[in-house]
Amino acid sequence: MRQLIVRRGDVTVEVFVQGSGDPVVLLPSLGRGAADFDEVARLIEQAGHLVVRPQPRGFGQSQGPTENLTLHDLASDVAAAVEEAGVRDAIVVGHAFGSQPARMLAHSRPELVRGLVLAAASAGKVPPTLTERPYGRLREEIDGAGNPELSEEERVRCLRAAFFAPGHDPRVWLEGWSWPTHLMQAHARENTPVDEYFPAGGVPILDLQAEHDAVVIPNLYLPLLGADRVTEEVIQGAGHALLPERPAECADAIIRFAASVPPRQS
Repeated sequence: MRQLIVRRGDVTVEVFVQGSGDPVVLLPSLGRGAADFDEVARLIEQAGHLVVRPQPRGFGQSQGPTENLTLHDLASDVAAAVEEAGVRDAIVVGHAFGSQPARMLAHSRPELVRGLVLAAASAGKVPPTLTERPYGRLREEIDGAGNPELSEEERVRCLRAAFFAPGHDPRVWLEGWSWPTHLMQAHARENTPVDEYFPAGGVPILDLQAEHDAVVIPNLYLPLLGADRVTEEVIQGAGHALLPERPAECADAIIRFAASVPPRQS
C-alpha cells in the first residue's frame, strides 16, 4: 500500500492507494476514516482493482478548514485525491454519509466517476407520498455514537440502536471516530441543497442495502432515479455499520457491480 499526500492551497489530503487495475474509490461514513474499509479494500485489491482511499479532514494527515464547508468542498478533496492517484472513470463507493460527497463528485467531476455504490446510504429525498424527514431516523443515536462527551455506556447504546444488526457487538466501533470531522460533515450536509448532488451525474448506481439498517429509508433510489440507472442489492445479517459486519459480502457486491459497468467512451 502506498501513501500519497496531496496539497491544494490550505487543504492537505492523505490518500492510501493499493493494487492495480480498474479503479475503485472508497469513502467512509460520518465522522469515520479510511480504516473502516481495511478488509473490504484488501478483498477488492485481491480481485484485481486499484483501490483509492482518501482520508477525510481530521483523520491522519488530512487537514484544512473545517467551518462553513459544503459538500462541494468535501467532493473537491476527493477529486484532488483521485487525480493525484492518476485515476479517472472510477467506481466510487460511499458508505452512509460518504454517499453524499460521492454523489457530488459524480455531479461536479463526471470524468472521474463511471458508477456509484451507495452503501447503507440515505437518499436525502423522499417521494411526495412519504412525510418522513430525510436523514431524520435515529438522529440522536447517530450523533451520539461518536460523541466523546457521552459515557461509554451511552455510546454503546447509540451504536447498538443505530448501527449494528442484532447479535453483533457494537463495541468494535467505539474507536475510529473524529468528533470535529463529524461536526464538519454534518454542517456540510445541512448547508448543501440536496438537488445539487442527488442526480449524481447520471451514472449507474448500486443501492447496496443492509437487511437490518435502522437508519435508511429503503428502496428510494430506484423509484426516484429510475430502473435504467439503479440496481438494488441487500446484504443479509447487517445493519447500518455494514462494513465491519459483512466485509466479504460488501466487497463481492462492489466487485460484481464494477464488472457490470462498462468504461465510458473517451
